[in-house]
Amino acid sequence: MSMLKAENLGITFGGLHAVEGLNLEIEKNELYGLIGPNGAGKTTVFNMLTGVYKPTTGKFYLDGEDLTGRSSIEINRKGIARTFQNIRLFGEMTVADNVKVGLTNQVRYSMLDSMLRLPKYFDGEKAAAQRSDELLAVFDLYDDRDTLASNLPYGKQRKLEIARALATSPKLLLLDEPAAGMNPNETAELMKTIRFVREKFDMTILLIEHDMKLVMGICERVTVLNFGTELASGETSAALNDPQVIKAYLGED
Repeated sequence: MSMLKAENLGITFGGLHAVEGLNLEIEKNELYGLIGPNGAGKTTVFNMLTGVYKPTTGKFYLDGEDLTGRSSIEINRKGIARTFQNIRLFGEMTVADNVKVGLTNQVRYSMLDSMLRLPKYFDGEKAAAQRSDELLAVFDLYDDRDTLASNLPYGKQRKLEIARALATSPKLLLLDEPAAGMNPNETAELMKTIRFVREKFDMTILLIEHDMKLVMGICERVTVLNFGTELASGETSAALNDPQVIKAYLGED
Protein backbone atom coordinates (compact mmCIF):
# COMPACT_ATOMS: atom_id res chain seq x y z
CA MET A 1 0.00 0.00 0.00
CA SER A 2 1.25 3.49 -0.86
CA MET A 3 2.07 5.90 1.95
CA LEU A 4 0.53 8.80 0.01
CA LYS A 5 -1.95 8.54 -2.82
CA ALA A 6 -3.61 11.53 -4.49
CA GLU A 7 -6.32 10.99 -7.09
CA ASN A 8 -7.42 13.78 -9.45
CA LEU A 9 -6.53 16.34 -6.77
CA GLY A 10 -7.34 19.92 -7.66
CA ILE A 11 -8.40 23.30 -6.34
CA THR A 12 -9.98 26.35 -7.93
CA PHE A 13 -9.79 29.94 -6.70
CA GLY A 14 -12.42 32.19 -8.27
CA GLY A 15 -12.43 30.27 -11.51
CA LEU A 16 -8.64 29.89 -11.64
CA HIS A 17 -7.46 26.26 -11.63
CA ALA A 18 -4.44 26.53 -9.32
CA VAL A 19 -3.97 22.75 -9.38
CA GLU A 20 -5.86 20.37 -11.64
CA GLY A 21 -6.02 16.60 -11.97
CA LEU A 22 -2.96 15.78 -9.88
CA ASN A 23 -2.22 12.10 -9.34
CA LEU A 24 0.56 11.05 -6.97
CA GLU A 25 1.53 7.70 -5.53
CA ILE A 26 4.45 7.67 -3.11
CA GLU A 27 5.68 4.46 -1.53
CA LYS A 28 6.66 4.05 2.12
CA ASN A 29 10.24 5.25 2.80
CA GLU A 30 10.48 6.89 -0.63
CA LEU A 31 12.16 10.25 -1.18
CA TYR A 32 10.01 11.99 -3.78
CA GLY A 33 10.33 15.42 -5.40
CA LEU A 34 7.62 17.85 -6.48
CA ILE A 35 9.20 20.42 -8.76
CA GLY A 36 8.33 23.07 -11.30
CA PRO A 37 8.66 26.79 -12.01
CA ASN A 38 7.45 29.48 -9.63
CA GLY A 39 3.65 29.60 -9.61
CA ALA A 40 3.33 25.99 -10.81
CA GLY A 41 1.14 25.06 -7.83
CA LYS A 42 3.63 23.14 -5.70
CA THR A 43 3.00 24.88 -2.36
CA THR A 44 -0.74 24.79 -3.12
CA VAL A 45 -0.42 20.99 -3.24
CA PHE A 46 1.27 21.03 0.17
CA ASN A 47 -1.49 23.28 1.50
CA MET A 48 -4.12 20.78 0.35
CA LEU A 49 -2.24 17.84 1.84
CA THR A 50 -1.98 19.63 5.20
CA GLY A 51 -5.54 20.95 5.43
CA VAL A 52 -4.76 24.62 4.83
CA TYR A 53 -6.88 24.40 1.68
CA LYS A 54 -9.73 21.98 1.03
CA PRO A 55 -9.49 20.40 -2.44
CA THR A 56 -12.19 21.30 -4.95
CA THR A 57 -11.80 17.95 -6.71
CA GLY A 58 -10.26 14.58 -5.94
CA LYS A 59 -9.10 12.81 -2.81
CA PHE A 60 -5.87 11.97 -1.04
CA TYR A 61 -5.02 9.07 1.25
CA LEU A 62 -2.32 8.59 3.88
CA ASP A 63 -1.45 4.95 4.44
CA GLY A 64 -4.83 4.02 2.97
CA GLU A 65 -6.92 6.46 5.05
CA ASP A 66 -8.89 9.20 3.29
CA LEU A 67 -7.85 12.56 4.79
CA THR A 68 -9.52 14.78 2.18
CA GLY A 69 -11.11 17.86 3.73
CA ARG A 70 -9.83 17.18 7.25
CA SER A 71 -8.51 20.04 9.39
CA SER A 72 -4.79 20.79 9.69
CA ILE A 73 -4.78 19.49 13.27
CA GLU A 74 -6.50 16.24 12.32
CA ILE A 75 -4.15 15.68 9.38
CA ASN A 76 -1.10 16.31 11.54
CA ARG A 77 -2.34 13.87 14.15
CA LYS A 78 -2.90 11.28 11.45
CA GLY A 79 0.72 11.62 10.38
CA ILE A 80 1.54 14.44 7.95
CA ALA A 81 4.01 17.13 9.04
CA ARG A 82 5.65 19.91 7.06
CA THR A 83 8.30 22.59 7.03
CA PHE A 84 8.06 25.90 5.19
CA GLN A 85 10.06 27.72 2.53
CA ASN A 86 10.37 30.70 4.88
CA ILE A 87 11.48 29.27 8.21
CA ARG A 88 8.69 29.57 10.78
CA LEU A 89 10.40 28.97 14.09
CA PHE A 90 9.43 30.72 17.32
CA GLY A 91 12.47 32.95 17.37
CA GLU A 92 12.10 34.18 20.95
CA MET A 93 11.70 30.66 22.31
CA THR A 94 14.60 28.34 23.02
CA VAL A 95 15.62 25.55 20.69
CA ALA A 96 14.25 22.97 23.16
CA ASP A 97 10.91 24.76 23.53
CA ASN A 98 10.49 24.90 19.75
CA VAL A 99 10.71 21.10 19.63
CA LYS A 100 8.33 20.79 22.58
CA VAL A 101 5.75 22.73 20.56
CA GLY A 102 5.81 19.84 18.10
CA LEU A 103 5.10 17.43 20.93
CA THR A 104 1.84 19.10 22.01
CA ASN A 105 -0.32 16.75 19.94
CA GLN A 106 0.98 13.93 22.14
CA VAL A 107 0.15 15.57 25.49
CA ARG A 108 -1.51 13.09 27.82
CA TYR A 109 -2.53 15.38 30.67
CA SER A 110 -5.58 17.64 30.94
CA MET A 111 -5.86 21.37 31.52
CA LEU A 112 -6.98 20.58 35.05
CA ASP A 113 -3.84 18.49 35.62
CA SER A 114 -1.82 21.47 34.43
CA MET A 115 -3.67 24.06 36.53
CA LEU A 116 -3.45 22.00 39.71
CA ARG A 117 0.08 20.79 38.97
CA LEU A 118 -0.97 17.17 39.47
CA PRO A 119 1.53 14.30 39.03
CA LYS A 120 0.22 13.54 35.55
CA TYR A 121 1.27 17.05 34.46
CA PHE A 122 4.83 16.65 35.72
CA ASP A 123 5.12 13.17 34.19
CA GLY A 124 4.01 14.60 30.84
CA GLU A 125 6.43 17.51 30.99
CA LYS A 126 9.29 15.20 31.90
CA ALA A 127 8.50 12.91 28.98
CA ALA A 128 8.34 15.90 26.60
CA ALA A 129 11.70 17.20 27.82
CA GLN A 130 13.29 13.79 27.35
CA ARG A 131 11.88 13.39 23.84
CA SER A 132 12.96 16.92 22.94
CA ASP A 133 16.51 16.22 24.12
CA GLU A 134 16.59 12.96 22.13
CA LEU A 135 15.60 14.72 18.91
CA LEU A 136 18.03 17.57 19.48
CA ALA A 137 20.84 15.08 20.05
CA VAL A 138 19.99 13.32 16.78
CA PHE A 139 20.37 16.62 14.90
CA ASP A 140 23.48 17.75 16.81
CA LEU A 141 21.49 20.56 18.41
CA TYR A 142 21.58 19.36 22.01
CA ASP A 143 24.27 21.82 23.04
CA ASP A 144 22.09 24.62 21.61
CA ARG A 145 18.92 23.58 23.50
CA ASP A 146 18.89 26.73 25.68
CA THR A 147 19.74 29.09 22.79
CA LEU A 148 17.03 31.29 21.30
CA ALA A 149 16.01 29.86 17.93
CA SER A 150 16.58 33.25 16.26
CA ASN A 151 20.24 33.14 17.31
CA LEU A 152 21.01 29.90 15.49
CA PRO A 153 22.91 29.94 12.20
CA TYR A 154 20.68 29.47 9.15
CA GLY A 155 21.61 25.83 8.56
CA LYS A 156 20.85 24.92 12.17
CA GLN A 157 17.51 26.71 11.96
CA ARG A 158 16.58 24.41 9.05
CA LYS A 159 17.60 21.39 11.12
CA LEU A 160 15.53 22.64 14.05
CA GLU A 161 12.46 23.09 11.86
CA ILE A 162 12.81 19.50 10.65
CA ALA A 163 13.30 18.28 14.23
CA ARG A 164 10.14 20.11 15.32
CA ALA A 165 8.18 18.53 12.47
CA LEU A 166 9.46 15.09 13.43
CA ALA A 167 8.38 15.70 17.03
CA THR A 168 4.79 15.22 15.84
CA SER A 169 5.68 11.60 14.92
CA PRO A 170 4.66 11.82 11.25
CA LYS A 171 4.47 9.06 8.67
CA LEU A 172 5.01 11.56 5.86
CA LEU A 173 7.27 14.61 6.01
CA LEU A 174 6.72 17.48 3.56
CA LEU A 175 9.73 19.76 3.01
CA ASP A 176 8.99 23.04 1.23
CA GLU A 177 12.20 24.30 -0.45
CA PRO A 178 14.50 23.24 2.41
CA ALA A 179 17.61 24.50 0.58
CA ALA A 180 16.23 28.02 0.02
CA GLY A 181 18.82 30.61 1.06
CA MET A 182 21.56 28.05 1.70
CA ASN A 183 25.11 28.22 0.44
CA PRO A 184 26.64 25.13 -1.28
CA ASN A 185 28.18 23.79 1.94
CA GLU A 186 24.89 24.14 3.82
CA THR A 187 23.04 22.46 0.95
CA ALA A 188 25.45 19.52 1.00
CA GLU A 189 24.91 19.19 4.76
CA LEU A 190 21.14 19.38 4.24
CA MET A 191 21.26 16.52 1.73
CA LYS A 192 23.00 14.38 4.35
CA THR A 193 20.39 15.40 6.92
CA ILE A 194 17.46 14.46 4.66
CA ARG A 195 18.98 11.07 3.86
CA PHE A 196 19.65 10.56 7.56
CA VAL A 197 16.04 11.42 8.48
CA ARG A 198 14.73 8.91 5.96
CA GLU A 199 16.92 6.13 7.35
CA LYS A 200 16.79 6.97 11.07
CA PHE A 201 13.04 7.53 11.26
CA ASP A 202 11.98 5.17 8.43
CA MET A 203 10.40 8.30 6.96
CA THR A 204 8.59 8.92 3.70
CA ILE A 205 9.57 12.35 2.36
CA LEU A 206 7.99 14.59 -0.28
CA LEU A 207 9.94 17.74 -1.03
CA ILE A 208 9.58 20.86 -3.13
CA GLU A 209 12.90 22.17 -4.35
CA HIS A 210 14.42 24.40 -7.04
CA ASP A 211 18.00 23.23 -6.48
CA MET A 212 18.34 20.60 -9.21
CA LYS A 213 21.61 19.29 -7.79
CA LEU A 214 19.81 18.47 -4.55
CA VAL A 215 16.84 16.95 -6.39
CA MET A 216 19.10 14.79 -8.57
CA GLY A 217 21.15 13.81 -5.53
CA ILE A 218 18.40 12.52 -3.27
CA CYS A 219 15.03 12.06 -5.04
CA GLU A 220 14.28 8.66 -6.55
CA ARG A 221 11.24 9.95 -8.45
CA VAL A 222 9.69 13.33 -9.19
CA THR A 223 6.54 14.93 -10.50
CA VAL A 224 6.98 18.13 -12.49
CA LEU A 225 4.16 20.68 -12.38
CA ASN A 226 3.56 23.58 -14.74
CA PHE A 227 0.57 25.92 -14.43
CA GLY A 228 -1.05 23.54 -11.94
CA THR A 229 -0.95 20.43 -14.12
CA GLU A 230 1.44 17.52 -14.37
CA LEU A 231 4.09 17.99 -17.04
CA ALA A 232 6.08 14.82 -16.39
CA SER A 233 6.44 12.16 -13.74
CA GLY A 234 8.74 9.24 -13.05
CA GLU A 235 12.35 8.37 -12.31
CA THR A 236 14.21 11.61 -11.59
CA SER A 237 16.79 11.75 -14.36
CA ALA A 238 14.27 10.62 -16.99
CA ALA A 239 11.69 13.21 -15.93
CA LEU A 240 14.23 16.03 -15.87
CA ASN A 241 15.39 15.09 -19.37
CA ASP A 242 11.86 15.21 -20.76
CA PRO A 243 11.89 17.81 -23.57
CA GLN A 244 8.78 19.55 -22.17
CA VAL A 245 10.43 19.85 -18.76
CA ILE A 246 13.64 21.23 -20.25
CA LYS A 247 11.67 23.84 -22.17
CA ALA A 248 9.20 24.85 -19.44
CA TYR A 249 11.27 24.46 -16.29
CA LEU A 250 14.89 24.75 -17.27
CA GLY A 251 14.20 27.48 -19.81
CA GLU A 252 15.89 25.81 -22.75
CA ASP A 253 14.67 25.19 -26.29
